[in-house]
Amino acid sequence: MVKHSLLKIVTAAAIAVGSLSAFAADPIKIGSVLSVTGPGAFLGDPELKTLQLYIEKINKEGGVLGRQLQLFHYDDGSDAGKANGFAKRLLDDDKVDVIVGGTLTGSTMSMIPLVEKAEVPFISLAGAVVIVEPVKKWVFKTPHTDRMAAEKVFDDMKKHNITKVALFSETSGFGASGKKETEAMAAKMGITLVANETYGPKDTDMTPQLTKIKNTAGVQAVFVFGLGQGPAVVNKNYRQLGLTLPLYHAHGVASEEFIKLSGTAAEGVRLPAAALLVANKLAANDPQKPVVTAYRKAYSDRYKEDVSTFGGHAYDGLMIVVDAFKRAGSTDKAKVRDAIEATKGYIGTGGKVTMSPTDHMGLDQSAFIMLEIKNGDWTIAK
Repeated sequence: MVKHSLLKIVTAAAIAVGSLSAFAADPIKIGSVLSVTGPGAFLGDPELKTLQLYIEKINKEGGVLGRQLQLFHYDDGSDAGKANGFAKRLLDDDKVDVIVGGTLTGSTMSMIPLVEKAEVPFISLAGAVVIVEPVKKWVFKTPHTDRMAAEKVFDDMKKHNITKVALFSETSGFGASGKKETEAMAAKMGITLVANETYGPKDTDMTPQLTKIKNTAGVQAVFVFGLGQGPAVVNKNYRQLGLTLPLYHAHGVASEEFIKLSGTAAEGVRLPAAALLVANKLAANDPQKPVVTAYRKAYSDRYKEDVSTFGGHAYDGLMIVVDAFKRAGSTDKAKVRDAIEATKGYIGTGGKVTMSPTDHMGLDQSAFIMLEIKNGDWTIAK
């Protein structure tokens, strides 16, 4: 009888220990909705590859808080409606601890009401300032904003005595927000928009709008605000029409793929971007150099393809989350949210990040470098 009771106690203890071990081994669930196909694939494909690469790497090194990371990812096909549906699945079915991504502004904005209601930390990889202004308690972002891009471009234009500009923007969420922010920044910086045209994200011929711009008196330069393949089409049509005015783009094209899609039509294009694209051209003492060179090597070695700033945004989002888990010492969503908001001095591919209750991005204008495409390569603009 005593032996039987003792056996029951030992068995119960073993079950309890086994249960604790199983509990300790439960994975930390990272959710992601990315635009791996559709017009945003240019951005979403390297984002997904980056998350997969580094989650695998972190797990091989022992995981986070003694637990493995598990990625739950869905492809919204660059469709905001699908992004909303997949966000519901991540929150309701997969029960994720955090979300890294949407790729696009439209997708991100469709997800925000859901994550705010569910109170799950969300780091977006999209560009528009509306994502973090006004500040939303559970929402953060890693990329530079459209407002920052407009300011950087206009600052460069003014250095070259350009004050009369034609704006050519995409009608997507990113392009529409960029148009609004560019118009406001132009008024603030003494730039006159003498032409203001738009194009659709799936358009394959922009010559009608570019012809209007060409025939507008006084235009000194053209500023294109879009992402994906559309801006490469603009470049080709621009050259076909014989336009020789300085051509600027926003940061939504900061990828080697943009140069490949544009071919020789990319020559001379200027745009603001993160240091990642010119990693090998940074000064030896630049604090970003070790980060961007290591990411570039890891990504290129794994996928045999060039890096983009978009993959870099995913890297930063994941690393900020991982750091927040460690500082919180927990996956408690409120504690993790607070830890993300308290991120200070993180050196990432996009720049130095210091967040606060009033700033859920944490980058300033110094995080942008003005680049120029010369001989099919990125160079630091003079």
